[in-house]
Amino acid sequence: MTQPTTIPREAQPHLLKAALATASRGWPVIPLRPGSKVSALHGETRCPGTGDCAGGHAKPERRATTDPDRIRTAWATAPFNVGLATGPAGLVVIDLDPPKPSDPPGTLSGADILNAAARVTGEQVPPTYTVTTPSGGLHLYFAAPAGVVMRSTQDILGRHIDTRAWGGYVVAPGSITAAGTYTVTDDRPVEPLPGWLHAKLTEPPRIKASPVYPLVGQPAGRRAAYASAALRNEEANVAGAPDGTRNKVLVRAARALGRLVASGDLDRMVVEEALSRGAEAAGLKPYEYRSALTSALNWSIRNNPGARQTA
Repeated sequence: MTQPTTIPREAQPHLLKAALATASRGWPVIPLRPGSKVSALHGETRCPGTGDCAGGHAKPERRATTDPDRIRTAWATAPFNVGLATGPAGLVVIDLDPPKPSDPPGTLSGADILNAAARVTGEQVPPTYTVTTPSGGLHLYFAAPAGVVMRSTQDILGRHIDTRAWGGYVVAPGSITAAGTYTVTDDRPVEPLPGWLHAKLTEPPRIKASPVYPLVGQPAGRRAAYASAALRNEEANVAGAPDGTRNKVLVRAARALGRLVASGDLDRMVVEEALSRGAEAAGLKPYEYRSALTSALNWSIRNNPGARQTA
């Protein structure tokens, strides 16, 4: 993770210009902490209930703006980095990371994996507006399909590949971290999201439950009852989570139930539907929880292959 760095006041004009340039494209922006990728806006637990939040806490997407006056006022207070709210901007940004230092030798970059996926399907990744990140990664900007609400995802297209749409934001060009500056390296117009990528992002492969294989001495009926009870309990836990803890409880529930998906005791679709009901009962909107739910399930399934649990 990129660590925050001290940004001199002299950088404020540059960062204000970057924020205004992004907003001039019709892409709403939010301030990020100086030298960081973290939102500088207040969180749910410290919501003052005024301004944009007068009707209830507003997530960063709802508070993002293209208003030059509001941007000048905000960026006059500190050398904020620039966050681009991808959903309201009508964008799907594919975030391609390089291999991490902790990855084993020979690990492919997100760009390599995406290009390989395109070749396998007989398609291509078209050139589009591109930002190079300080770590050497790429942000490929695409226009979301008209009339379709695209969600942010993690690892659906492959390792080291995330997407930012509704429910997320990207660090806009011109922003500065300790590692360097986010820089536009291809300024051509934003291309429409290719159909093959749209299909992969909206219809991800799901892990289907295989027949239950009970432990020796553990009747299948008891395992089924255990899995069903766990599903009901975790849905209830998420539904009853108080403000300020809802996403944390959701992630914990998804990781717990992901082990039962990996073991074949629960169907992933059933788990996603149950936890989605719980999240919405707790007051979360789909764009507020879908990315966290998908990520937590992916993590649990990946880290518990073939897991078996005792009841």
